[in-house]
Amino acid sequence: MTARFATVVLDVDSTVSGMEGIDWLASLRDPGVATRIAELTADAMSGRRTLGEVYAARLDMVRPTRAEVEQLADAYVAALAPGAAEVVRHLITAGVRVLLVTGGVREAVLPLAALLGVPDHDVHAVPLEYDPEGAYLRFDPDALTAAEQGKRLLVERLAPQRPILAVGDGITDAELKPVVDAFAAYVGFVRREETVLHADFILESFADIEDLVLSAPTHSA
Repeated sequence: MTARFATVVLDVDSTVSGMEGIDWLASLRDPGVATRIAELTADAMSGRRTLGEVYAARLDMVRPTRAEVEQLADAYVAALAPGAAEVVRHLITAGVRVLLVTGGVREAVLPLAALLGVPDHDVHAVPLEYDPEGAYLRFDPDALTAAEQGKRLLVERLAPQRPILAVGDGITDAELKPVVDAFAAYVGFVRREETVLHADFILESFADIEDLVLSAPTHSA
């Protein structure tokens, strides 16, 4: 089977998994912290604030421990989008390279990637650093996906085989449009109108992703 796209760039939070990892971590804190984190996440995903403005602030408020990040990994898997593992493995079998490109915590995303069949070297997320007792110290300042326009810069640097399809729910995913061949807004968990406005396709499920990549597109914006 000939795929329409050689590479698929997938977001993770609210796309591959039906949750926002930082919001889940914030739910372990005081309700006021959780509310503020959710507001900042929504602002970043809608484009009201840049990711660079909110990324460090959110982590400094939550300061997740190593043990909590391990729990987050389990939560990501529990909230996996219906059919995602089967579809991603099918795409890879068909010769499509699947990249997970996310501002999520790398240590929490890797077990999810393994379930999907995506190798570690195709997972681009944000590593955290901890002290010997597992307390949060900092995030990797060189992680591009924590920076403004970071996803776009990362895909430019990787230069994967074209044509490239990017799929995600947030404005940080729509920012990939200049460096990919098509952008699909994923609305299976949340529909963000600011993202949909930039989309070449609107996809409601992983079955839709498979249809678009391996057969005729059925949902266009």
